[in-house]
Amino acid sequence: MRASHWSEKRAEDFCLSVRDGTHDSPKPTAYGKKLITSKNIIGSHISLENSYRISIEDAEKVDKRSLVEQWDVLISMIGTVGEVCLIKEKPDFSIKNIGLFKSKGKEEGVYLYYYLKSQLAKNYIENRLAGSTQKYISLTELRNIPIKYPKNREEMCAINYVLSYLDDKIDLNRRTNETLEAMARALFRDWFVDFGPTRAKMAGEAPYLAPELWELFPDRLDDEGNPEGWKIGELQELTVNICNGGTPKRTESSYWENGDIPWLTSGEIRKQYISETENHITNEGLENSSAKWIPAGSIVIALYGATAGEVGLTAAKMTTNQAISSLMPKSICKAYIFLHMLHSKINLANKATGSAQQNLSKNLIETFETLIPSDKILYEFENKTSLLFDRIIKNFDESHTLAQLRDLLLPKLMSGEISIRDAEKMVEDAT
Repeated sequence: MRASHWSEKRAEDFCLSVRDGTHDSPKPTAYGKKLITSKNIIGSHISLENSYRISIEDAEKVDKRSLVEQWDVLISMIGTVGEVCLIKEKPDFSIKNIGLFKSKGKEEGVYLYYYLKSQLAKNYIENRLAGSTQKYISLTELRNIPIKYPKNREEMCAINYVLSYLDDKIDLNRRTNETLEAMARALFRDWFVDFGPTRAKMAGEAPYLAPELWELFPDRLDDEGNPEGWKIGELQELTVNICNGGTPKRTESSYWENGDIPWLTSGEIRKQYISETENHITNEGLENSSAKWIPAGSIVIALYGATAGEVGLTAAKMTTNQAISSLMPKSICKAYIFLHMLHSKINLANKATGSAQQNLSKNLIETFETLIPSDKILYEFENKTSLLFDRIIKNFDESHTLAQLRDLLLPKLMSGEISIRDAEKMVEDAT
């Protein structure tokens, strides 16, 4: 697209208006409407976790100033400034300390959402942050953000379509993965938490599993309330090895520059399914540190600080830092250990010690109390769940590729560097 095809307006003129949420602090109530703040905009979505309800009367006062409607765009104004969310459905929350771009319609809202995620907008925002202890951006600066857009509305719609197609496919993979993981978790809970088959046998209920599988479950619970014959042991009994990683010296450039060995940090475990890492080290760095290779299919657990107790599953061979314990499960135990540790996250985090920083240890992981069923049941469980996790990881990897393509196309489309036709061809080749 030629430069003459583009125009520019301030955000306040591109939108119906640009406002912000309440600056007051309405009292929490047991019932009413949710109130969200900047911290609730996470990864382009609204998370209602850690939000609270306010009275309908207070919500009406907030909404009189800043009613959020479908196709509006929200942006975090304080703390992690610049997190953006497009409101695709009618919302049921009010906002506090959040920027609100009132869109003129769906296409304008979608375009503005992607524009605000582009480097052009990010650079503008970053250069206008205020605050010494906690960064924020003012409403005036939000209103003045220059929005570059194609004069031809059809071109705007085409840009929206290309980027939305990728995001929709990523979102479909995310929702599919949630369903697949829920299936695996439900099976884990039935067999190993609620002891459904054993309790059904004790109650004389009809079998709900295949006969050859049904007969593997004990007929009664022992004095401890566990299926008879199963034991309480240590987590290390289900693994081939448990090890911590290490960090090459940061001052040795030869340990880091042009490194091609994936090196995982504890913060990245929040992703839960891990196929790539943000950092890489060299072979020299690997040989001169406590970092060590762990295979795909390892269960990784964060040991320190805010992430202590977080659990992930590796989808590729990699190394880790010392803030991670890596569990190499026996072949029949991968899914069982992973789901057991996910189920035990709160219990595990509660075992963290230390006054300034909460820490877990390798020994605590090794000796973590674990219910150990028979090998035959573990084998059957692995059989039933491994395909689910294989598909989850495949979807996760596809989404990662699509996100990379979206992030590549976004600045090029928003600057007119690449044509719609070329972008569509790249999307077609990738999907």
